[in-house]
Amino acid sequence: MPPILPTTPPTARILSGVAGDLLASLRGAEGALPAARSVVVVVIDGLGAIQLRAHAGHARHLTAGLGKKDVAYSVFPTTTAAALTSLLTGVDPGVHGLVGYQVLDRSRDMLVNQLSGWESDGIDPLQWQPTPTVFEQAAASGYPSYAVGVGAYANSGFTRATLRGATFVAAKTPAERVAVAYQLAADTPGTLVYCYLPEVDKAGHRYGVDSAQWIAALEEIDAALALAAPRHVGVLITADHGMIDVPAHRQIVLDDGDPRFEGIRHIGGEPRMLHVYLEADADPAAVVDCWRQLCEGTADVFSRAEAKAAGLFGPTVGEAASARIGDILVIARGNRAFYDGTAADQRARTMIGQHGALTPEERLVPYVKRGAFAAAR
Repeated sequence: MPPILPTTPPTARILSGVAGDLLASLRGAEGALPAARSVVVVVIDGLGAIQLRAHAGHARHLTAGLGKKDVAYSVFPTTTAAALTSLLTGVDPGVHGLVGYQVLDRSRDMLVNQLSGWESDGIDPLQWQPTPTVFEQAAASGYPSYAVGVGAYANSGFTRATLRGATFVAAKTPAERVAVAYQLAADTPGTLVYCYLPEVDKAGHRYGVDSAQWIAALEEIDAALALAAPRHVGVLITADHGMIDVPAHRQIVLDDGDPRFEGIRHIGGEPRMLHVYLEADADPAAVVDCWRQLCEGTADVFSRAEAKAAGLFGPTVGEAASARIGDILVIARGNRAFYDGTAADQRARTMIGQHGALTPEERLVPYVKRGAFAAAR
């Protein structure tokens, strides 16, 4: 069965365009977002547009006045490392190089974690992700910027890769983070403020969408965003990706003796979007054919060349990004996920909510305008 690629409307909003929209608003240009004195972008990690609408009764402030067109499309893969970096740099993963959760550093022949492994895996944020952030771009135009988030992330490698140029301000709860972000925007005209809310994503991974814990996290964030935006401040509320629940019976576990291990050196990526790396003497065509036959109906399988030609990582793929992309990509269909059953660490199999693939639940994210942005609708 040939791979299935979802279509993106030609006029659709893409996460990689958000940075440019925010900067244009600060500069007084009328575009996707109207001009505003200061701007705040609130990112609710893991909250897809489909999940938000399905739980509108638990998010009355977020969904008030929300129209069918108030959505944007995440990038591929639909994972935090790739999507947040695109949102905060204004370029696709093929340019900024964070092409998945876990990828191969070919110079050292080891898998590295692009979200939480910067220190332990020895990744230099400035070299690994050299694209200027939206905060560095803002500074070049004379606009100060702040990143309001969880204190534990203040000095992480991922923060240095994606938030450099912004002054980090820690706040504990969603309500505190939103209040601090709004106050910073109000106090200094011409300010760009980023506010990060990871609670929904964490609850979804552990308990699943629709769980009591996930709904409680959504309600907490909705209550935080009930706060009115300051006068003349534009607020954009969005997300990096959505999420889909993977029940245990939908897990596809590759155990010893599975033919799909033939010629494989590393399996990276994440359960819904594998980066598969080959041994030097493997026959790529034969491995792709094997995976396609055994994954028929459960996944779409691409060679690296096919993925690049299809524009999965954007129209341009740089040399560094290309080297990190798997020799083979395995993109789960439906609500399935793939696991290496021979790996020593099987903790990922306890996750219920997952993302990374190409379903609408993962790709579509909210694009909610508030404050000065909503007033101009």
